[in-house]
Amino acid sequence: MTNTLNFRFITFLLAGLMLLSIGTQKNYAQTKKNTVRLRTDFFKVMNGEAYFDMKASSKIDRQTEDVANINITISNIANDEEINIGSATTDMEGKCRFTLKNLNEIVPDSTGTYNLSFAFKGNDSFKKASKSLSFKNANIEANLVEIDSINYIKATLFDASTHTPLTDRLLHVQVQRLFRPLRIGPEYNTTDEHGTIIVPIDKDIPGVDGNLTFEVVLKDTDDFGTVKALVNAPIGVPIVDESTFDERTMWSPRNKTPYMLLILPNLVILGLWGLIIYLIINLFKISKSKIQKP
Repeated sequence: MTNTLNFRFITFLLAGLMLLSIGTQKNYAQTKKNTVRLRTDFFKVMNGEAYFDMKASSKIDRQTEDVANINITISNIANDEEINIGSATTDMEGKCRFTLKNLNEIVPDSTGTYNLSFAFKGNDSFKKASKSLSFKNANIEANLVEIDSINYIKATLFDASTHTPLTDRLLHVQVQRLFRPLRIGPEYNTTDEHGTIIVPIDKDIPGVDGNLTFEVVLKDTDDFGTVKALVNAPIGVPIVDESTFDERTMWSPRNKTPYMLLILPNLVILGLWGLIIYLIINLFKISKSKIQKP
């Protein structure tokens, strides 16, 4: 009898411990937060704006997912002080952008390096996360030159804080297009000891009214980010506009409908209504004459 009671007691004890373990694991699973990974990139357009592109993602159930609708705070770290300069919220693709009018809005350290911190404070689903980014300011001076009747893009890359040329750096030269830029010149354009490249331009590049916009790009570097200079030049082959969009054609907007499509259907409709009215009048006369007969 005692052995039976001990066996039952042990059975109930094990069952209770099992239920307690399951409940604990369930609560842990419910309270477990996922880790957010932040990616940040710096971009600068000469004589234009500078901005930071951010991307937030997380590994959920062994798959990388975009993290939407989280707020990322951007701070400038200088002289052992952290200054909040703004924030941005990720979209449905986990992306967001924070724009500076110019780099004077942030302060570099004594070495000319800009140090920034990107922080997410966390929420019910994700742990807090942070990412630091350091870069220096580089400038590109680009212009159009003509040598022996051949047009060239000449560009010089230099450190903005020390005004020293940056040598052995790869610069891309390309023409702006609707979907993606068209690269011109050699595949690799490396700056010389003066930080300069010279790239010839083909004569048969088409452009609207003969105008072309060239881009000289220092792309995705660890110490300077991405820097872009734009050069406008009227040296392209003018594009002949053969579009009939503004003419009265079948594929034009509604306010440019061909006159025949406006006149002919209206004449047919008026003719049908006239026939219907004529028949109704005749029927009315016939019915009236029958009523007046003795």
